[in-house]
Amino acid sequence: MIVRENERFFVLTPQDDHARLSGEIAKRMHANLYGNSPYVQEALLAIAEHDRSWMRLDDTPVWNDRDRRPFSFMDYPHLPKLTFYRLGVDEVEAMSAYAGLLCSLHFSSFQPPGGAQDPAWSEFVDHERARQRRIRAVLNEPEEASVMRHLGILQLCDQISLYVCFNEPGAAKADEHPWYREGFGVRLDGRQLSAAWTGPERVRISPSPFAEPFRAVLRTKHVLKDAIAGMGIGDAYRETPWTEQTLHFE
Repeated sequence: MIVRENERFFVLTPQDDHARLSGEIAKRMHANLYGNSPYVQEALLAIAEHDRSWMRLDDTPVWNDRDRRPFSFMDYPHLPKLTFYRLGVDEVEAMSAYAGLLCSLHFSSFQPPGGAQDPAWSEFVDHERARQRRIRAVLNEPEEASVMRHLGILQLCDQISLYVCFNEPGAAKADEHPWYREGFGVRLDGRQLSAAWTGPERVRISPSPFAEPFRAVLRTKHVLKDAIAGMGIGDAYRETPWTEQTLHFE
C-alpha cells in the first residue's frame, strides 16, 4: 500500500493500481525508447503487472501500532512481503518469461529490508538470481543491453507513478516528497528526468519521454481517521468508496 496522510484522512493507493498507472505511462512513451527488441510487448506487460504481488497484501490494510498509521510498502513486515514478492514474480513469469525476468531483476535490486546480512533477504535474492539464469537460458540469452534498457524504463515508470501517489495534487516543488525534488534516480539515455505539478490534475515530465500528452486515471481511497478509530482499519477501508484521480501528463 502507498500511504499519504493529512489531518483528516489517509490516502491509500493499492500497489497494483499504482502499477497499472505505471503501465499506462509506459505505453505512452516514444516507441524508439524501447529499442529494436522482439520483447517490447512483454516489457509493457512487466511494467503493468510488476506489483501484482501486493494484490493479496493490499486487500486488507494492516495497522502499524507504533506509527499509528497503516503499514506502507516501505515498512510492511518483510517476511510476508518477500514471500509475496516471490509469488507475484511466479505469476508474471507464467504470463511471460521475459516479463518475469524484468520483474525478478526489479525486486532483487531493492535494498535489503532487514539489513545487508538478513538471511531471508539473502535467500530471496539467491532464488531470484537462479530464476534469472533459468529464464535467460530458456530465452537463449536475450541481449543484455536491451534487458537493462527495459528494466530502466520499468523503474522510471514506477518512479513517475510513485511521484503522483506520494504528492498532494498540485503540490509546489518545495512541498513534494523528498525522493523526487531533485529528479528521478533512473536516467533515460543518459538524461535525468524530473516531474512538476502544473495544476491539480497536470504533471509535466521534463524532458518529456512521451509521444504526446495523455490522460490517465488513478484509483485511491481517502479513509477517514475518525472511521478508523470507530471501526478499525479493515472495515474503514472496505466501507470507503473509490476515488478516481484524473491526471494529464505532458
